[in-house]
Amino acid sequence: MARHAQVSLRTVNNVVSGYQHVSEAMRRKVHQAMEELDYRPNPIARTLRTGRTGVLALVVPEIDVPYFAELAREVINAAAGIGYRVIVDQTGHDHDRERRLLTGADRTMLFDGLLFSPLVTPAELQEMQDSPVVPLVLLGEHDFDGRYDHVAIDNEQAAFDAVSHLVAIGRRRIAAIGVQPQESYATPQQRTAGFQRALGDAGLPMEARYLQAAPHYRRAAGYAAAQELLALPEPPDAIFCYADLLAMGAVRAVFDAGLRVPDDVAVIGIDDIEEGRYSRPTLSTVSLDTPQIALEAVRRVASRIDEPGQPALQITAAHSVLVRESTGGA
Repeated sequence: MARHAQVSLRTVNNVVSGYQHVSEAMRRKVHQAMEELDYRPNPIARTLRTGRTGVLALVVPEIDVPYFAELAREVINAAAGIGYRVIVDQTGHDHDRERRLLTGADRTMLFDGLLFSPLVTPAELQEMQDSPVVPLVLLGEHDFDGRYDHVAIDNEQAAFDAVSHLVAIGRRRIAAIGVQPQESYATPQQRTAGFQRALGDAGLPMEARYLQAAPHYRRAAGYAAAQELLALPEPPDAIFCYADLLAMGAVRAVFDAGLRVPDDVAVIGIDDIEEGRYSRPTLSTVSLDTPQIALEAVRRVASRIDEPGQPALQITAAHSVLVRESTGGA
């Protein structure tokens, strides 16, 4: 191709590699030669030469959960902006698969960096090797332990803000759906702490009967948990759900019980999924800045690919309470 374009091998290499400091005239000559010779770069050969694939991996528990689907879209957009492609995988709540990914036991890992939303606990991470096999940024379900970059919202404060809103609109029997007492996942623990703190600040008791577990954050789990709450002798007048999908199920359970949202029971979730913006009633929620989470995570993993030894950072993304019809908003 260099002979065909009548330029040096270095010029061809610089153009194909995307090197910026090449004159426009030289770039045109090389591109014309590429078209005439029908040349296509060989990504396998490039990987062997550079040791990099140009690919990031995003691993989440469940890809069909709307929040993770939206996160994947934003990560793909952010990665494309700096020249990376993204492969997306899910663990299906399989702890062994998470461990294999983190320890390198899964030999199919053909990517330069890993954006990981794990369910393994901090103790389990401590048992793994000190350095991950590939540059790693943790998302969401984790406490920051200073070893890995971590991008997330302040889960406790997000829950506190949601419950404080319910208190502000006059609700006094406030329930929560989403605790997972059989597991030690960070997110439900943090959201329960925020729930309890908001009740304490309002002078309201935290009653165990108003805490409902949810094995998975799905509509069916929210529906079943709300049915339990509404069957109590003194049912709640508000329900805080740890995820919007739980809240969607809870709203349906309220209507099926012959009650009204928000007149009889106000409902609020967390995530701001698109479905909640168009449901009837529209769903009040804590909106997460998913584009910021994705952008910061991609920036951190790209930086760690270039400089592996830099110290880990904790990055806290913004959140805000969006008041909609399910708690009396417009």
